[in-house]
Amino acid sequence: MSAAAMPLPERSPLPFDPTMPSADRCRLLVAAFPEALREVLAAGHLDHRPRFGEDGFEGLQETWAPPANVTARQAAMAQRVLADLEGSILAPAEPDRLLGRVLALLSHYPAKGLTTDVEQLIAMDWVEDLGEFPAWAIDSAARTWRRTKKWRPSIAEMRALCGEACVKERQLVECLRKVLTPNPHGCSAPSFGRMAEARCVRRFP
Repeated sequence: MSAAAMPLPERSPLPFDPTMPSADRCRLLVAAFPEALREVLAAGHLDHRPRFGEDGFEGLQETWAPPANVTARQAAMAQRVLADLEGSILAPAEPDRLLGRVLALLSHYPAKGLTTDVEQLIAMDWVEDLGEFPAWAIDSAARTWRRTKKWRPSIAEMRALCGEACVKERQLVECLRKVLTPNPHGCSAPSFGRMAEARCVRRFP
């Protein structure tokens, strides 16, 4: 006789407030995961490896790998949470909304000698190059730039700020993907799950 399949917990919207500090966002997200999924994430292996850049040693990088005994039910939970994260919190911004945000940001730093048509073409380049990011991360990047810089931003600078704004959510997505497809190299992310609240706050200042 085969064992009866246990139904997955009822789906509920993931809590998310982009105005909160990233550590608090992380803590709330993990706390909302099904308990069995939190147990998997807590049982994973956390390793530290040296990270080197152009200027040499840049510190230790945390790498996380899932446990070997992930069940089909736990993997299904990870798949569902992953779909929720990518389909809502990390969903790319709508092009029209992104274009409006870009035009508003650039209007604070008018460029001399550019026609309106050229400005529009430049803005479309921005839409293409920032299109992978969620709207809230782009808003955060634009707000940070307005409040800290006196000059017109480059696309590369804004991409960096957008990436920083959602880095912890992307790291969590990487961990969930590793639960679905474990590999010995792990993923660049901290340990989540049991004691997630304390560990998130500590590892995500």
